[in-house]
Amino acid sequence: MKKKTAKKKKGRRLYKKYDLWPRWLRGKQFPYHDQYLSGPRIFPDPITGKEKAFDLIEKTFLAYNAARMREACSLFVGKMLKSNVCVGVSLAGALTPAGLGKSAIVPLINAGFVDWIVSTGANLYHDLHFAFDLKLHAGRHDIDDADLRKNCIVRIYDVLLSYTDCLLATDRHLRKILSRDEFQREMGTAEFHYKVGKYAAEFEEKNGIVGASILAAAYRAGVPIYTSSPGDSALGMHVAENSLRDFGTHLIPSIDVNETAAIVYAAKRARGKSAVFMVGGGSPKNFLLQTEPYMQEILHIEDVGHDYFLQFTDARPDTGGLSGATPHEAVSWGKVDPSQLPDAIVCYMDVTIALPLLTHYALARHKKRAFRKLYEQRENLVEALEERYWKENEYRIEKK
Repeated sequence: MKKKTAKKKKGRRLYKKYDLWPRWLRGKQFPYHDQYLSGPRIFPDPITGKEKAFDLIEKTFLAYNAARMREACSLFVGKMLKSNVCVGVSLAGALTPAGLGKSAIVPLINAGFVDWIVSTGANLYHDLHFAFDLKLHAGRHDIDDADLRKNCIVRIYDVLLSYTDCLLATDRHLRKILSRDEFQREMGTAEFHYKVGKYAAEFEEKNGIVGASILAAAYRAGVPIYTSSPGDSALGMHVAENSLRDFGTHLIPSIDVNETAAIVYAAKRARGKSAVFMVGGGSPKNFLLQTEPYMQEILHIEDVGHDYFLQFTDARPDTGGLSGATPHEAVSWGKVDPSQLPDAIVCYMDVTIALPLLTHYALARHKKRAFRKLYEQRENLVEALEERYWKENEYRIEKK
């Protein structure tokens, strides 16, 4: 007699982890699986309203451009502000009319976090409104501009200023300043801005508003300020007017090219590092970065590029413009050290949001640095660059 087969008991079957995988995954090896997932878990605490801004950045800026902002803050404070790093900053876009000079850039200068600057002339011209204690006002962008013109009001998007009481008043002060004997000769833009900054500082002190102007703060800290397009601003227009009045202010671009390259060369020669921080893009960005191609390509001085690259921009890279050009592209020009690309960050964010956040984070997380006072060293720095130039190029002159 055959034995009856026992019926299978119904119940849950315990599956192993791998049983739930698709058949085509089973048995495969994933050597870098855990390495890719080694970053911090995204599991932030709920925001309570009691956090400090730097806590929000560190704990809740976890992905997308917020994460780039967090990385930018970490790079700036953790590496770019080390004592052996020379920090160059470029400023483009209408920053000073929005108050960002007074609120963000001046505090960075005063903390020793900025060693040299390349700016549009427009930013520096509008910076003088603050030194002269002239008023700019918050307004709206959707106003009848023809009516503004009839009422002598100038608009920079949603910033409003008086044509007569702000622009013409600034021009009146500038005309007196630039008519002085000390301006009647050839000079680079660093010397020009330093001299203007001296008077901006005097106006600040007279008006009881010290800390309002980038030019004044840079003058006090010995931070040289360059502009890549001297004629492209009201400052340049005043220099042009002087030429019509038989004054002799002549701004020489080659002086600026050599001085800025000499600053970077000096940092590298002292076994230090060079950091570039670009607020916006445009011509100031290129002038800041071209120091390396000038040394390598034109002067034949061997180097590998800037060590740290940080940019806030809203410009796209795919249009081919310099404003949106990535640090990876800059490597091909010798502008950025390819081995330092992990320390090259682009944050695609409105600079009017990003710059105050970075300034707050830096001041909260890093102690002040000593002023390098590069303005006072310009002549010696250029002499050192020239000496190296002749050492590298003497053979070319002899062959001639």
